[in-house]
Amino acid sequence: MQITLNLPDNLPLTEADVRLELAIVLYQQHSLSLDRSAQLAVMSVDDFYQLLIDRHIVTPPADPDDEPAELVLASLRNSLQQIKEGKLHPIAELWEAVIDRV
Repeated sequence: MQITLNLPDNLPLTEADVRLELAIVLYQQHSLSLDRSAQLAVMSVDDFYQLLIDRHIVTPPADPDDEPAELVLASLRNSLQQIKEGKLHPIAELWEAVIDRV
């Protein structure tokens, strides 16, 4: 779906601002999942989730080592989409990325 909006020229909003605010509202209304909202906002899921925390829309986990279920599900959806698109990576590459982070 494509929507065209004609906004007054003197509004202090960019297209990115409008996309972000729309993504947040649709997420709050449970109209879009976390990963789809982040996609609409043209942000990574992690950055979008952090923005939701910063705006007190979601509560961060009590233990910083715990990954919120929403982030895990978004990551799984993203992985499945990449598989469907044929964007597969050898296991060795995945492990190298994990080891590099440690």
